[in-house]
Amino acid sequence: MPAKRKTIAVVTGSRAEFGLLISTMQAVKAHPKLKLCVIVTGTHLVQGSWHDVRSSGFEIAAKVRMQVKGRSGRSADTEAFGRGVMGFGTAYTKLRPDFVVVLGDRIEVLAAACATTAGGYRLAHIHGGDRAEGVADEAMRHAVSKLAHLHFPATALSEKRLIRMGEAPAMIYKVGSPAVDGLSGVQPAGDAPDVIVLQHPIGDSATTEASRMRATLSATRGFSRVVMMPNLDAGGEGIRRAIRDAKTKPIEHLPRERFLSLLKGTKAIVGNSSAGLIEAAAMRVPCVNIGPRQAGREKPGNVIDCGYGKAPLTRAIRQALNLDLRRMRHPYGKGQTGQQIADMLARIDPQAVPLRKHNTY
Repeated sequence: MPAKRKTIAVVTGSRAEFGLLISTMQAVKAHPKLKLCVIVTGTHLVQGSWHDVRSSGFEIAAKVRMQVKGRSGRSADTEAFGRGVMGFGTAYTKLRPDFVVVLGDRIEVLAAACATTAGGYRLAHIHGGDRAEGVADEAMRHAVSKLAHLHFPATALSEKRLIRMGEAPAMIYKVGSPAVDGLSGVQPAGDAPDVIVLQHPIGDSATTEASRMRATLSATRGFSRVVMMPNLDAGGEGIRRAIRDAKTKPIEHLPRERFLSLLKGTKAIVGNSSAGLIEAAAMRVPCVNIGPRQAGREKPGNVIDCGYGKAPLTRAIRQALNLDLRRMRHPYGKGQTGQQIADMLARIDPQAVPLRKHNTY
């Protein structure tokens, strides 16, 4: 009689994070010793992007509603977090996962992690140990790491940071970033713009975020450009308003394949997205990183940091366009992360992963 397959619940809460999880989900789905259960939550259920999950060939095992359409801000996030913890608890009772897999640092991830630990299930965390200021990203990422039983950090520095946080080295497996998976086959789009503008809020007022975005749009006006809408974090409405006021035709969302093709062909990505520090680095595309959202994250040689404002941004873009990246290296692995994660989940006996955690110090 064949051995029972392990049930792996993968949580996805946004289009951007789903794009990073696809390779892991595909590898888990294809593995003969694993059963994939996809849980969708977050902005997937606000913006309707859960259809992207289904159209990518994945069955949805559960939906956990968190955010309410039309509501944003820190208070709304708090309420959404509470709904998420309860919803994930219900989903886990139904699915009985051997491991719950989450990526990153958003409130959906923290809610899923809290419900996993409180419910007595084992949590695997991808991209733990990173630093990135965001809105409250770094605090939430490290909180998830302290709740996690297995760690799949992207870089050696993140692995060391997890060990310094008191996580057991035997439960840490450096695998690289899933964002790099499949990038070697990406071809540059023939209609790629000079610059891609992708600027997210950092939790300040809509007025402040709008002012910052107006400066970014002004500095990039002389280039052919693709302007993408921000995420739904607090302050995002200000960025959206600035884009509308500039009478710029934005893109709400691009399929990951299309985004990567444009990124491969562009001269620079401008804003504060992690894609500028990871995917762009792997494809040797210059990145102008504005403001503190990615503060603390490892920054390869493609990254030029600058403050908000038209003048510093104009100088940074000029500098970025003159970078020679032919010999640049990055710390994010060789593009086999998803398969490595699936193989490890298949190999590891859940009973050998203690539910009761202890700091190593």
